[in-house]
Amino acid sequence: MTAAGVRARARILARADGRGGTALPVLDGEGPLAPRRTRASGSEARVMMVGAMSGPHGGDRFSVEVRVEEGARLHVGSAAATLALPGQHKGEARYDVRLDVADGAELHWMPEQLISARGSDLHVVTRAELGTGASLVLREEQVLGRAAEEPGRLTSRLTVRVGGRAVLDQELACGPGAPGGWDGPAVLGGYRAVGQLVVVRPGFAAHPVAARMLGERAAIMPLAGPAVLVSAVASDALGLRRTLDEALTWVSTGTAEN
Repeated sequence: MTAAGVRARARILARADGRGGTALPVLDGEGPLAPRRTRASGSEARVMMVGAMSGPHGGDRFSVEVRVEEGARLHVGSAAATLALPGQHKGEARYDVRLDVADGAELHWMPEQLISARGSDLHVVTRAELGTGASLVLREEQVLGRAAEEPGRLTSRLTVRVGGRAVLDQELACGPGAPGGWDGPAVLGGYRAVGQLVVVRPGFAAHPVAARMLGERAAIMPLAGPAVLVSAVASDALGLRRTLDEALTWVSTGTAEN
């Protein structure tokens, strides 16, 4: 911790072990960022991010760096939601995530929800850099405020590049001080849970997923590359998760769950 808040960094490196599995030669974290190895699933290594303390608070700076090398498969989740809170230090908190997935590697980045509590100010930046033949499933979920609570200020930027080419670069700002209209019908429409799902697979280049709506609150949109974006809103975190799970099933199989 410094006078300006907590500084914390986590690093994960996944590498093919030569025996059909995935090794984790680098798995370390500081303070509130504690990556833990869990039981593998076939050739896929699994890591759970375990929060050692609450936050981020105002003035904190968190960063996570994940590298998946050729032939490796990695799934990263989190043990609980991330709760952005106001803190003793003025200024926004920052949470930077860098995901590098090599050609022929696969990453599932599936953290739990980010909750923006009243009075907080958090800027989240997620950058994914993929090789041409890499695969990615990335889920982001933001909940604006706890039960019956106004949200804090939340700015979230997500960029995805495949083979050096940008396929997605989007930013959403919500809460006090955000540009006008964020809660209007063209953006959130009064809903308090918003999420994105990005799926990148080499096979989408030859067999792209068609654009479609899933109900009235989710849209599946092919991107300029072997990638698909799902955007969804819901009244709460549970409804959002159900919608994104249904969307992932559709993207994976072409069939929505009943």
